[in-house]
Amino acid sequence: MAKYKYLTSPPKISTMPPGVPYIVGNEAAERFSYYGMNSILTIFMTKYLLDKMGHLSVMPPLYFLPIFGAVLADAVFGKFRVVFWLSIVYCGGHATLALIGSPVAHAIEPRYLLAVGLLMIALGAGGIKPCVSTNVGDQFGDTNKHLLTRVFNWFYFSINAGSACSTLLIPWLLEPYQAASDGFIAKLPPSIVSFLESPRLHSPDIAFGLPGVFMAIATFIFWLGRKKFVHIPPVGLRTYGREIFNKQTGKILLNILIPVPFIAIFWALWQQNFSSWIIQAESMDRHLFGIEWLSSQIQTVNPIFILIMLPLFSYWLYPAVEKVIRLTPLRKIGAGLFVTAGSFFLVAMIQTRIDAGARPGIIWQVWAFVILTAGETLVSPTHLEFSYTQGPVKLKSLVMCTYLLAVSLGNQFTAAVNFFIQNPDGSVKLQGTSYFMFFVWVMLGTAVLFAIVTPFYKGRTYLQDQTEVTGDAEPAVGFAVQPEA
Repeated sequence: MAKYKYLTSPPKISTMPPGVPYIVGNEAAERFSYYGMNSILTIFMTKYLLDKMGHLSVMPPLYFLPIFGAVLADAVFGKFRVVFWLSIVYCGGHATLALIGSPVAHAIEPRYLLAVGLLMIALGAGGIKPCVSTNVGDQFGDTNKHLLTRVFNWFYFSINAGSACSTLLIPWLLEPYQAASDGFIAKLPPSIVSFLESPRLHSPDIAFGLPGVFMAIATFIFWLGRKKFVHIPPVGLRTYGREIFNKQTGKILLNILIPVPFIAIFWALWQQNFSSWIIQAESMDRHLFGIEWLSSQIQTVNPIFILIMLPLFSYWLYPAVEKVIRLTPLRKIGAGLFVTAGSFFLVAMIQTRIDAGARPGIIWQVWAFVILTAGETLVSPTHLEFSYTQGPVKLKSLVMCTYLLAVSLGNQFTAAVNFFIQNPDGSVKLQGTSYFMFFVWVMLGTAVLFAIVTPFYKGRTYLQDQTEVTGDAEPAVGFAVQPEA
């Protein structure tokens, strides 16, 4: 790759940078691969891959990997090389998982293949996570900074497009399939029906292999964009260390951490659409549009609503609000926190009816998902943009880990609540409506406190210098600074 002369600073243009489509396409394919694999992993391990004693052993999460990838990207190799080579490792992990259902698995213990495959995927996905989103922002400078909000929305759109498609398709490929006699599929030509019902199509190696194919496509798309991307050179470990322990940089990093605990509470609520909301759906009438939905299927409306709301907010709502009030990232996040509290209030009202013996229709929870998704649209892609723009130029990938920190802290908060509400006799202090209302009040309190604190935030926007430099030599890295109102 060294023989190519790459652009090492954003071009002075007012339009979208030429590398953006490659980043967005890469992210959509990579997220298809990740969520596709993740959607069948538990089912596969519990139904297809138990050990001789019937026990299940799950790998612990590797939370340090994003930081590891960030240091490599900022200080040692640069973002492009880290993303590209860890994507190769990522592809290898998918290929290893695909071997589990093949004849190779008869010669090698399947559980060993699973462990190796998951470790490689953890290295790839964890290592590239802070680098890819940072690479989006690196394409922009002062002349086209007005498009940053839009591009981070499209980046988040690609994440949800990939996840929505894969979570619908990949579980279908894992399980045996037979078309319903009165359904649409049965009316297709017999050759197509036979193909769709083929046991060869519905198997672990196909279900794990297709995400691997998409990860290979993601890597290829990223490689195709190599001459279009801005390649910000690494600053070196010595410079990197000086930046981290610099007093002025330390103040900037502490500033960036201010919104993290508030946004963590948002994630504490959001993650419950995978847990407490599913449990609630079990007690609801899930017959909708002529289909009896599984309780775990209702959550798929979230990425669908994201695909609708992101362009709606970006192209209509935000410009309309801007005519009345300046819509800063922190104001969007604050609004999103209040909106999220509204979604849990509706869920609490649903639970009140369930506790009274009623069986409300699932459409009410779908409406709760509409509100929750609106909150997510305001908070999550905006925090991505905020984390990038507020971070020092030489520490962009590391600062992007603060976004991931908020997600992790949110999970830990919910786990802590669920632990402390347990009574010694096995009962719980908060259940039913009171459980959901607890989170309503926590979210409202968080939103109010956020609204009080953020006016005092005095951060700055740091963008890549647009000095026109190309080649492999390391340029002097500068930055454009504007006050953050």
